[in-house]
Amino acid sequence: MLTNRQLLILQLTVNDFIESAQPVGSRQLSKKPEAPFSPATIRNDMADLEDLGYLEKTHTSSGRVPSEKGYRFYVDHLLTPEKLTLEDSVQLRSIFQNRVVETEELIRNSAKIISELTNYTSVLLGPDMSMHSVKRFSIVPLDSTKAVAIIVTDNGHVENRVFDVPQGMMASDIEKMVNILNDRLVGTPLNFLQHKLAHEAKTVFEQHAHHAGDLFASFQQAMTIKPEERLYFGGKMNMMKQPEFNDFQKMKMFFEMMENDVPAMTFFQDDTKGIHVRIGSENKHNAMEDYSIITANYAAGEHVAGSIAIIGPKRMDYGRVITMLDILSEDLSNALGKLTIGSVGVDRRKE
Repeated sequence: MLTNRQLLILQLTVNDFIESAQPVGSRQLSKKPEAPFSPATIRNDMADLEDLGYLEKTHTSSGRVPSEKGYRFYVDHLLTPEKLTLEDSVQLRSIFQNRVVETEELIRNSAKIISELTNYTSVLLGPDMSMHSVKRFSIVPLDSTKAVAIIVTDNGHVENRVFDVPQGMMASDIEKMVNILNDRLVGTPLNFLQHKLAHEAKTVFEQHAHHAGDLFASFQQAMTIKPEERLYFGGKMNMMKQPEFNDFQKMKMFFEMMENDVPAMTFFQDDTKGIHVRIGSENKHNAMEDYSIITANYAAGEHVAGSIAIIGPKRMDYGRVITMLDILSEDLSNALGKLTIGSVGVDRRKE
């Protein structure tokens, strides 16, 4: 059981190290108005905190730094979320000032802004598009042998798929196909699209068009939509700015992990609501043992749609980051909810 003075000294030590990245000494803390104790008293308490595993002594200085156990205790018991400055608040909410009509654009903007504000690396896990429903189909002929099928979903996402058009197909046949697709499949979740194509739309189409089987087979193959993880990174190079990451080998492992299609579970291990903090070895990846990850979920409508993570050193400014994630997750949920029920934009990207 820590005494009140030891709790205060641990809190001040962590706060000071987060700010300076330099080992903290007893004389340094004794100059703070919050700690009106002699350097000798503070030094004894720091030694006790070291014996208990909350602080560590570095080999380069007589000062001490928080241990992983110390950070964990600080986050769980001593941390007070910071109130954002007006400048930070305005910049964070600037993501939602401009009219955005596509989910992916909103997520990319969020990853970029929060990485700039924190000077850490951000990772956003986008929603699983296969859980969303078809809002509209259209087919645009590219030439006599190919066409592009466009699916717009209820959350503003657009899937573009090129498929082969058999010889002899008339424009009227494609028009009939579009009408049947919109009549039969609007409202269908993407992960059930293949089933309904095969069991409902195909039979109707074959009754109204010549050579329908060949066209439909080509279209159906193009419409295969697999669930996928959509990871969006912001500020990948920000770790280079942190003094503790001058070790080239550590940085190499970190960058290789991000570039090698790492599973989302590397960053996101908890899908429950609220803010979650993992420190050092609590991360289940060797490349992440010197990092902390703070995560939050965001939602669109009734379902959890994705997650946000901020990756930084264990010496992360936890209070400020937690406040930012809390605000961003709420604002992003509200914005995505409006996209889901609002107007839908057209994305010209080819998937």
